[in-house]
Amino acid sequence: MNPQPTLLAHLLDDAAARWPDRLAVTSGGTTLTHAELAGASHRLARWLADRGLRRGDRMVVVAGSTPLTPALLYAAARVGVVFTLLHEQVRGRPLAHVLDDSEPALVVGADRSVVDDARAKAIDAIDAAALADVGFTGEPRSWAPPAGHDPLPVDPVCLIYTSGTTSLPKAVVSTHQQAVFAVLAIQSQLSYRDDDVVYSPLPLSFDYGLYQLFLGAASGAHVWLGQPAEVGPALARNLVRAGATVLPAVPAVAEALARLLARGGPTPALRLVTNTGAAMPSEALTALRAAIPGLRAQLMFGLTECKRATIMPQDEDLVRPGSSGRALPGTEVFVVDGSGRRLRTGEVGEIVVRGPNVMAGYWRRPELTEQRFPKANGLFPELRTGDYGWLDKDGYLYFAGRRDDIYKERGFRVSATEVEAAARRVPGCASAAVLPPSEGEPAALVATGTVTAEQVLAGMRDEIEEFKIPRRCVIIDELPLSRNGKVDREGLANLLREARHV
Repeated sequence: MNPQPTLLAHLLDDAAARWPDRLAVTSGGTTLTHAELAGASHRLARWLADRGLRRGDRMVVVAGSTPLTPALLYAAARVGVVFTLLHEQVRGRPLAHVLDDSEPALVVGADRSVVDDARAKAIDAIDAAALADVGFTGEPRSWAPPAGHDPLPVDPVCLIYTSGTTSLPKAVVSTHQQAVFAVLAIQSQLSYRDDDVVYSPLPLSFDYGLYQLFLGAASGAHVWLGQPAEVGPALARNLVRAGATVLPAVPAVAEALARLLARGGPTPALRLVTNTGAAMPSEALTALRAAIPGLRAQLMFGLTECKRATIMPQDEDLVRPGSSGRALPGTEVFVVDGSGRRLRTGEVGEIVVRGPNVMAGYWRRPELTEQRFPKANGLFPELRTGDYGWLDKDGYLYFAGRRDDIYKERGFRVSATEVEAAARRVPGCASAAVLPPSEGEPAALVATGTVTAEQVLAGMRDEIEEFKIPRRCVIIDELPLSRNGKVDREGLANLLREARHV
C-alpha cells in the first residue's frame, strides 16, 4: 500500500490492497470488487501499451456509465495516457471539436457512429464492447510501464471539457497530483466509509460524477453508477434496491426525490446527501430531512478548474444558511475587487482559490489560462473563478452570483441566483430559473409549481426588492435540464421564444 498516493492509479491499488473483496463499482447489473477492478485496469493498461499508446498520448472515451469506464480510466493513468470522458450522447459538431482539439491517439465508443466519426478523421478507434472483453477476461497479471516511462505526479492525467457560453467547450488540464490532492482533501471532509454505498445518478463526463469513483477508491466505498433511466420516477426504488447510504445530488435530483417521497414512495436509508455545481434550494433539503430519518447534508462550492473550493461541515447549512463552507484543508479562498485587492470580511468580490487543487490551466488556450490562472507574486497560480461572494469572520464563503449570473436591470445590478431563491420561497413555487436581459428583452423568470405567474411575482415582493423582480414570469410544467442535471438556459430561452408566438 502506498504511504501517500501520488498517482491516480495508486488510489485503486491501495483500495485493492486494503479491501480486495469489498464491492467497488456496480453498473448495468455488473459488480466488481476493488481487486477485480484493479485487475481489469492492469489488463487494459497492457492492451493500451501494446496498441502503441505512450505517456502523454490522449484518449477519448464515449462509453457511458459502465464497469469498463473506470477500469479504462485507471488503465490510462497507469500508462500515462491522458483521458477525456464525454457524455454518451455527444455527437456531431461537439464530438468533432473535441477530436480536433485533443488529437487523441485512441477513441473508445459505445456507439458505432462515434467509432466511424473517429476513423473518418484517421484516428484509431475501437468499440467499447470489444474492449470490455479485453478488460474482463484473462489472468489479472499486474502491469508496469518500462523503466523511465513511468507517469510523473506533474503529468496530465485527464482533460475535462467544460461548456462555454459564447464559444466551443474548453478543456481543463488536471495532473495526477492535482487530482489526487483534490480527492484526498474532499474525502477528509465528506468521510465516506468503507461500508457506504454511494449511488451516483450523475454522468461520469460530469466531474462531480467522475470523482465519486475516485472517492470510492479512497474510502473503500461501493459506487453504484445510476443509469439515465433509473433517475426518474424510479429513483427512490433504485436507491432502496442499491442499499444506498450516500447520494451526490444536483438540485434537480434532490427535488425529484423529495417529490417522490412526498407521494409515499419507498424511503431509502440514506445517511448523507451532498451537493455542488448549483445552489441547493433549502426547501428540497428540508423535505428530504423530514422524509428520511437521520439524513445529514453537506453543501459544497467548486468548479472544474479546482474541483472543490469549499465544503460545509455536516448540517452546517442549518446554522449558516446560504453558506457553502470553508476552504479545503491546505488551500485558501478569498475575494478580490476589480484591481485584485483582497477584500475584508463581508465585502462582496470575485472569489479566488489558491492551493494544490487549482488545476494546470486550459488545454492549448494560453491566453485564457493566463487570464483565469494568474500567478500571485509571479510564483503561485491562483484561480480567478468569475464567481462573486463574500466571507464571514469564520472564513465561511457565501455565494452571491456568477459573472454571467450578474446582470443590470433598470440601472441596478441583480443576481439571478438571488432572484431564483426568492421565487422558490413563494408558497407553491417548486423551482425557478432566471434568464437575464438579452437582445433588448428584459429579464424573465420561469417557474414550476401550483401557482400562477401573478402569484409568484406578487409573493416575491415580500422576499426581495421590487427592482430585482423580473417584469415577466412564465409557468411551465418542468424546467429543461442539461446532461449534467443543471438548468438548460438555452432550452429555457427557446421555450420563452415559443411562448411569445403562441
